[in-house]
Amino acid sequence: MNVTLATTAFAPVVLGFFGLGTGYLIYGPQELFGFPRRDASVDRASGVWGIWLPGFCQFVTGVYLFVALTWLETLKDPVLYTAALAFSAYGIHWFALGWNRYQGNDVRPTGLMSIAFTIISVLGLVVFFAAGAWPVGILFAGLTGVYVSEFFASFRIGARTGPPSSLSGAQASGGVLSGSLGASRAPEASVVNPGERALGFFHLVTGLWLMYLTFATTLDISLHSMLPGG
Repeated sequence: MNVTLATTAFAPVVLGFFGLGTGYLIYGPQELFGFPRRDASVDRASGVWGIWLPGFCQFVTGVYLFVALTWLETLKDPVLYTAALAFSAYGIHWFALGWNRYQGNDVRPTGLMSIAFTIISVLGLVVFFAAGAWPVGILFAGLTGVYVSEFFASFRIGARTGPPSSLSGAQASGGVLSGSLGASRAPEASVVNPGERALGFFHLVTGLWLMYLTFATTLDISLHSMLPGG
């Protein structure tokens, strides 16, 4: 006996939008403004958020889309195949990004990863603009900016040493920095990484756009409120 399931209009793309947007709004301020200042504790916390929000939310969305398109056939729009690829791939790579941040691992392999994900981002940009889905096309334009910036940030291309920006954990007393034995110590110089600043900018802008897409799409599906991009 053949069982045919009804076609649904309720593709759970908003879960992927919201998860990725949350991750971007956590990571962006660190990269652009240095807030909160990164240390082992902050990296562990942001690593956990990276695994579960942009990682798990996108992975679930991508798997659902693939199953609905191929096995259940409850989704019919071919453009969602590109969305399934993107959500699945981005979700899996956020598992790695979050874990590496949690562990404090070397970021240079992330720069090599960004080459492949720049290609996926450009692919999504082409597909969604060609399909007339300009709000998602704008999203993939932002993602392209994220991964191009990630390449420069990970390899510190153009980075330079700036003036000391903090006391680096030492205590100031009468203008003299004291070490653990009371010996004077010069403050450590900071590293200015323009690629990281650009990455933070694209994370924040794209994260805000993802929040808008979540808002507009949910209102459209739930209340038929036609906001632009919903």
